[in-house]
Amino acid sequence: MPRRTATMLASTLMLIALLCAGVFLPVPYSEMSPGPTVNTLGEHDGEPVLQISGHKTYPTTGHLNMTTVRVTSADYRMNLVEAVYGWLAHDDKIVPHDTLYPDGKTEEQSTQENAEEFSQSQESAKVAALKELGVPVRSWVIVSTVIKGTPAQGKLHAGDVIKAVDGTAVKQPADVAKLVTKHKPGQSVVFTIVPAKEQAAAKKAHRTATATKDITITTKQSDDSGAKRAIVGISAGTDHTFPFTVDIKLADVGGPSAGLMFALGIYDKLTPGDLTGGKFVAGTGTIDDDGKVGPIGGVEMKTVGARGKGAQYFLTPADNCAAAAKDTPAGLTLVKVNTIGDALDALKDIRSGKAADVPKCTVKG
Repeated sequence: MPRRTATMLASTLMLIALLCAGVFLPVPYSEMSPGPTVNTLGEHDGEPVLQISGHKTYPTTGHLNMTTVRVTSADYRMNLVEAVYGWLAHDDKIVPHDTLYPDGKTEEQSTQENAEEFSQSQESAKVAALKELGVPVRSWVIVSTVIKGTPAQGKLHAGDVIKAVDGTAVKQPADVAKLVTKHKPGQSVVFTIVPAKEQAAAKKAHRTATATKDITITTKQSDDSGAKRAIVGISAGTDHTFPFTVDIKLADVGGPSAGLMFALGIYDKLTPGDLTGGKFVAGTGTIDDDGKVGPIGGVEMKTVGARGKGAQYFLTPADNCAAAAKDTPAGLTLVKVNTIGDALDALKDIRSGKAADVPKCTVKG
């Protein structure tokens, strides 16, 4: 066999071997790519995304699209070829697996966490929108989760309203831990609660639940990496009672990043006229009860997905601006927002033809 032919054959076999190795060689990375965008003012799977009853609503036009990111599952093991392809692809992003699933988090755990965050983001979106409109909202401290195998299991339940601890009124979630940790491990603590079922019935009827009961729980010593302290095994959160019904109908979405766009959609439906002036606006960002907008992950993927659907403007959390501005899709204006008020001001400029005045994201440096 001629030397040149032998060399080419050896090289070809080597390349094939490397490709085969790449296919079967797992690497500790995950992939992010643009996900679906959904107009909060429109419909999804045949029904309105935002459904409001018990209060007057108004027609809307244009788009206020929430955006999403697709990620490979916690159980998926990427190979070297896929990782290299993702690094070379413009619309994908390859990140360390632990970035998306820290501490060995399973797919089930991640899905549950995302569902809880999505539910909380909906509640905060409602509160932020109604507060901006001056509509009163009542808030309650609740049991958010009960940890399996702790003293609270079977005694307290997710959704129970915590009215007091040892007779001291509870006004914020942080109050619960402060009052419990005044005890030594092994001592008893008394929770005054409204059971979750009673609270749910009261919310549905738009009334205040008044039937309370006392629950005594024996504390135990914490076993986490923090300071040793008395615990009962719950985390506290906030629930709200609204003067009318606001439902968000959107399945198969998780995480807290749609909060801002939900809040704007609710605001738009409850006010005359429209926020967008018929323009296609998309965006992202967490939101808290006071309307503060927080950063999210995968903003570069979300801008690509939004522009691909036709978005002209993208409402961007201030803390995500630098990353988003590094590679802004052509034809998309990144609008910098810190609060729901900032977003409303920017939308006013956009619909009145003064888009040049909106605060824009720029590259730091």
